[in-house]
Amino acid sequence: MSLCYDNPMDKSKYEYMENSTKKLIQKVLPELTAAEKTVAEYFLNTRVVTDFSSKKISKELYVSEATLSRFAQKCGYKGYREFIYSYETSLQMEQALYVSDEEQNIPTIAKKVEASYYSLLGESFENIDTGALMRVASMLNSSGRVKVLGLGSSGFAAREFQMRFMRVGLDVEAITDSQIIQMTASLSSPDTLMIGFSLSGRSKVIIESLLLAKKQGAKTALFSAGKQKSLSGCYDVLVPLSSMKNMDTGMRISPQFPILIMIDILYSYYFANDVWLKTQKIRATLSAISDEREDEI
Repeated sequence: MSLCYDNPMDKSKYEYMENSTKKLIQKVLPELTAAEKTVAEYFLNTRVVTDFSSKKISKELYVSEATLSRFAQKCGYKGYREFIYSYETSLQMEQALYVSDEEQNIPTIAKKVEASYYSLLGESFENIDTGALMRVASMLNSSGRVKVLGLGSSGFAAREFQMRFMRVGLDVEAITDSQIIQMTASLSSPDTLMIGFSLSGRSKVIIESLLLAKKQGAKTALFSAGKQKSLSGCYDVLVPLSSMKNMDTGMRISPQFPILIMIDILYSYYFANDVWLKTQKIRATLSAISDEREDEI
């Protein structure tokens, strides 16, 4: 992923949010030995900069200095010293985001929100499933009708999908009422593409409706960060989303944000193929909207 920055500080800030040391540790956890996992847990749970010398840490965790070195190398560093330099830098930036309740003010909150967006944006682009998005684009081209299902905040993303793709000539409808979602699924047919949005993957209405639509012969796609094995039977294509703790409750940033990122990528790819025809359709839809506005004057 390459980005263009006007300010070098913006680049370092983005790289921290995207590649923080703790994220690297999380990624390699499955590859670690029992002793190395002890080291990993220590560094994942530490929030204060202290004496991280190899002698002190090996003594405190009852592991060898060689184990610390191997752990650092598995995290992608040349050795333990390089790991600690990166870790302390990241930890100092992390500490700036965790302040006492008395210090909760707009600048502090803004930094936390900014950090959340940077982190999620980086993860979303890092984890793009190119093949899944291409398959969905192909389904859009071959389907007579497209139904986009979403409840709550996912419903806002469903309506955005409808507005974007309707402009390029797709027969697409966003459905955000639970009862209508279920009825639409029961009336689906082989020429229908049903797309479900569920960040958590726990929306019973969305999952069961996709299952029903699939039984009716419809093509199905699910945009979700959920990893439950039970989801696999409800979709032909899964577009994985990035998420963070408590995100589906909208605690800090809008839960539809990772869905909108994938919609933007999918729309750009879809539009880039046969640009001339889709441009003509956009002009036609904009013209229709313009004519309607003139009638209202």
